[in-house]
Amino acid sequence: MSLQAHLETLKERHASLDARITDEDHRPRPDSDALVRLKVEKLRLKEEMERLRSM
Repeated sequence: MSLQAHLETLKERHASLDARITDEDHRPRPDSDALVRLKVEKLRLKEEMERLRSM
């Protein structure tokens, strides 16, 4: 997989996590543990994308 393709995959996963966070946050009783897990994963993906871009 090329670097650009890998970055695109990471961007898609990041966007998907963002949508899941928004959905969970707008529920009548959001699951705070799930929100934390999703946000940590989203941050991990963002950091990986930034690391790959700086190569």
